[in-house]
Order: sequence, then C-alpha cells, then structure tokens
Amino acid sequence: PVVASQPAAAPAPVAPEPPKTPEPIAAAPAPPPAAMPAEPARSVPKEFAGIYEVKPIYFDFDKYDIRPDDAKILDANAEWLKTNAEMLLLIEGHCDERGTAAYNLALGERRAQATRNYLISSGIAGERISIVGFAAERAVCTEQTEACWSKNRRAISLVKPR
Repeated sequence: PVVASQPAAAPAPVAPEPPKTPEPIAAAPAPPPAAMPAEPARSVPKEFAGIYEVKPIYFDFDKYDIRPDDAKILDANAEWLKTNAEMLLLIEGHCDERGTAAYNLALGERRAQATRNYLISSGIAGERISIVGFAAERAVCTEQTEACWSKNRRAISLVKPR
C-alpha cells in the first residue's frame, strides 16, 4: 500500500501535464546521444595522441581545483593551442585507486571539466575541447604510496587535427 501510494503521488503532479511527461522521458534519453555527436572525441579517443608540447597537470587528493603551478602548465598549453588552431583537444581526468569506482569516475570528469574551463577562460574555444572522466582504471603507477597515487591524480590533454 505504501509503495502504491508513492507511485500514485508521482503521477498526480504529472497528470495535470500529460503531454509534458512524455517530453522529459523522450528528452532524457535524447541529450546523451546529442552530447555524443557534439563531442565526437568520446567515441573515438584513439584518434587523439599525447604530445610533448601539451603537458598533463596533477591534482591534490579528492580535489579538482587547479593548483597554481599547474595553472602555469595550462597557460603554456593554451598558448600552444592558440598557435595550433587546427588542433582539437581531448582532456582525460584520472584518479588514484582510493574511493569507489563511481565516485572516482565523477571526480575524474570534474578534473577534466576544471581543466577545460581553465583553457576556455584562457581563450581556447570550448567547441575544440572534449572531456572524459576515468576512475582508477588507467593508473600510471600501481604502488600503494602517496608518491604513486599523486601520479595518478591527473588530467591529460590529447590532441588531433580537426
């Protein structure tokens, strides 16, 4: 009975607007496919490659703030991107192994987004930059030490021609 009354409560607010109920249901699946074409890098990350001129940045534990020294790296990355306007960018946000996979996946995406936001604020067009978040599945170091974990908390910028 409690379960029956909860679903009844949900349709009641929806009942006054029956046409709008199908729209959000249709719109909810629609944005993910729409986001995929808008960010083709997500579907073909293998086309992107790391290059010496565009450096990774690192993050503190459980943070996605851009640190001052890493801001200098991003400033240099932005300058390179400005002089290479034909290049697109894929930013991968990564985490160390601590935390759940779901939490780290979201944190990795926030790190990539923070990096993207910084580059946009530095004059790089947002449509040139795609992001993807990873948990700990792409670790560069597997020892269980802070020195190792700090290498895994990173945002990597990969490039490809338009």
